[in-house]
Amino acid sequence: MSPAGTTPHLSPTSSTVTLHINGDKHTLPVDHRTTLLDALRERLDLTGTKKGCDQGQCGACTVLVDGRRTVSCLQFAVAAEGREITTVEGVARDGRLHPVQEAFVELDGYQCGYCTPGQICSALAVLEEHAAGWPSAVTDDVRPEAGPPALTPEEIRERMSGNLCRCGAYMSIVRAVARAAEITTAGSAKAGNTKEAQV
Repeated sequence: MSPAGTTPHLSPTSSTVTLHINGDKHTLPVDHRTTLLDALRERLDLTGTKKGCDQGQCGACTVLVDGRRTVSCLQFAVAAEGREITTVEGVARDGRLHPVQEAFVELDGYQCGYCTPGQICSALAVLEEHAAGWPSAVTDDVRPEAGPPALTPEEIRERMSGNLCRCGAYMSIVRAVARAAEITTAGSAKAGNTKEAQV
């Protein structure tokens, strides 16, 4: 135990890192082998992110790192230092659910709820990737000039395929992502029209 007022001794396999999570900074000493998932759950009490397979195959631990999907069980905490991390706890804003969260609630996009935080984080990334025009493995026309493909159920299933639901709520999840896409697209169009009117 370190004397009061002194810096704890770090072993050669430990470092002090600063993680930017949901708009807040958290500085903590971690073993270099500590995964981002374990740092979130065990060190920072952000237990919304779930531990499923611990092998990067189920998607239950999906978070956003600099806006990109990451399975946090395969990401070392030290490698996430200085990057913007969003967990399910940071998705809602000002006490209001994000359209993706609202759609999951309204359309029963969950049953037991264990995989839901990862599903929601993944869906957020899907909407961003689609809006940016990124193709998927089932996109027919992948030419940049073709623009974003229609976000069909087939596209949604492919883009969300890294997230498993042991309850089998896939049909509702697809509907929820489609609903959220409609809401966010309509919101973006409305914001664009407002800006044009102000010019």
